[in-house]
Amino acid sequence: MELMDQIKRFAEFIELHHHAELLERVRKGSNFLVIDFTELSKFDPGLADLLLDQPEEVIKAAEVSVREFDLPEEAKNFKIRFSNLPETQKINIRDIRSEHIGRFLFTDGIVRQKSDVRPQVTSAKFECPSCGNMISVLQIDTKFREPTRCGCGRKGKFRLVSKELVDAQRIVLEESPETLDGGEQPKRMDIFLKEDLVSPMSDKKTNPGSRIMVNGILKELPIILKTGGQSIRFDLFIEVNHVDAVEEEFGDVEISKEEEEQIKEIARSPNVNERIFDSIAPSIYGHERIKEAIALQLIGGVRKVRDDGVTTRGDMHILLIGDPGAGKSQLLKRATLIAPKGRYVSGKGASGAGLTAAVVKDEFLKGWALEAGALVLANKGFCMIDELDKMSKEDRSAMHEALEQQTVTISKANIQATLRAETTVLAAANPKFGRFDPYDIVAKQIDLPPTLINRFDLIFPIKDMPDAHNDEKMAKFILNLHSTISSEKADIDTNLLRKYIAYARTRIIPRLTDEAMEEIKEYYVTMRGSGSSEESSIKTIPISARQLEGLVRLSEANARIRLSNKVTKKDAKKAIELLDYCLRQIGLDRETGKIDIDRITTGITASQRGNIVVIKELISDLENKIGKTIPIEEVVKSAAEKNINAEKVDEVIERLKRSGDLFEPRRGFIQRI
Repeated sequence: MELMDQIKRFAEFIELHHHAELLERVRKGSNFLVIDFTELSKFDPGLADLLLDQPEEVIKAAEVSVREFDLPEEAKNFKIRFSNLPETQKINIRDIRSEHIGRFLFTDGIVRQKSDVRPQVTSAKFECPSCGNMISVLQIDTKFREPTRCGCGRKGKFRLVSKELVDAQRIVLEESPETLDGGEQPKRMDIFLKEDLVSPMSDKKTNPGSRIMVNGILKELPIILKTGGQSIRFDLFIEVNHVDAVEEEFGDVEISKEEEEQIKEIARSPNVNERIFDSIAPSIYGHERIKEAIALQLIGGVRKVRDDGVTTRGDMHILLIGDPGAGKSQLLKRATLIAPKGRYVSGKGASGAGLTAAVVKDEFLKGWALEAGALVLANKGFCMIDELDKMSKEDRSAMHEALEQQTVTISKANIQATLRAETTVLAAANPKFGRFDPYDIVAKQIDLPPTLINRFDLIFPIKDMPDAHNDEKMAKFILNLHSTISSEKADIDTNLLRKYIAYARTRIIPRLTDEAMEEIKEYYVTMRGSGSSEESSIKTIPISARQLEGLVRLSEANARIRLSNKVTKKDAKKAIELLDYCLRQIGLDRETGKIDIDRITTGITASQRGNIVVIKELISDLENKIGKTIPIEEVVKSAAEKNINAEKVDEVIERLKRSGDLFEPRRGFIQRI
């Protein structure tokens, strides 16, 4: 097909399908038009085929055809973008070969790195000083070209009169992990964006961590050797024609009218909570409370931003600590499927930089660039961290800020940045010695720093205790799963469940009613009050303000499940029940029979702390009477008067020696440092 025919056909096509849209675009000042490829192939199959084989010329022809219309002067540089290419043109990044050079294709992946937007020269005009001739040179290569000679015979030293610049940006696209087999490393490809593709609106689509689909032309790029010559090898890059964001966040999930009806119907059923909890992980036996917690976590509380700029997170973090083989990882994997933007990382395979952000050398702009880690990539999504206890201490400490403040601040190699990490974390870990000791306190067996544990709203210990009745049921359930490939049929299909959660998260913003507030306040005050009793000087702290916020989030999630805009007393009761269940599992101080939050967070119970205070006072009294060096027997005697037995005294002295408050100058004597 001749060039003139192509231009004519395009002009006809635009007039027929896009004329009104074209005029509207010009009026708004956005100089591009998106054409659906399927429409074009219906109109003229020959032209559509030509577009795939010779994209450069055909796209140019389409852009020239726009000038046939009577448009104002500023719209002369109008761009045509093509979307919805046929499936045959889809090529995975790893399958791109030299035969594809110059072809129109599309691929998808995750944005890993992104450079700044910088201007690039497209053409330059030079003036010949001898004869005043104007020479225009197109800048196609990476190197800036000047004219070699003029018609008058002059060689070199031409004056640059003007140059045309466009905005350009490079991003690195990496294959999505789902498409990989086995032990392959995801391959990367350079993508070049120009003009309106780097405008602030489309810039949001290409943030690191987002998944995009790019249509473009594959081109080669010469590699310049250090000697200045050109290498025989070439680099590949895709010059992009159109970028599309792939559905990722809850806000991007498309819900049709019929699906909306189905969602509302589920919400109207009386046992809506049970139906959703059962659909969370139908192929995992038991763990009803945990499934309930994960469902509430997926739906989440409401993020609030106050007038003074303080934000309160709406995301709930859950920690599962359990015996091996209790199905923790299965629950995590299943939650990754339901949650959008779900990322799964595991113990030793995750480093602090991999979780938060890393600073890498940027080849393109020469300098340093930020690479987002898992918690940042999962912004507004989910991060499942397995084997939390196997991570090194330094790497775990990177999570503290991300869990509570929901940002990741990085100050390395002249980069100071605060990245958003509004991520919900579901973590799993094993107890200190691999398994729970049924006779020891749960809190002592959790080998995680107290500050980190305190940031989790709910902590579930999963104990694997032999129980004939339960074991029989479980064995039957698992063997049934293996005998039939079709698993337990979930009440709500996974796809619909995702959409239900997305609907609840984006459309429902529940507010606390007075009754619910009263209920939560009452529980909080009662729990705080239950810690102090008249007969003992020990004050246990049963619950802290963080748990209070957790209750609010849980109550809001309970209301959201019913698609209700009001948090009722019933929702608050359910939230209290769940939190109380968790606290009773791990926060019970056996000596006093009361719940004590310090058990979980510091490992020292209030009663022990009370003993430490008493014994410290005794030692300072004895110091005044006897002198610096005090026999341990004296301390035991004095403690017996205060009803503290010798065993406890030994334990406290041992603890004080470890913390460096006391030392033993000679056997049987102690001295304060």
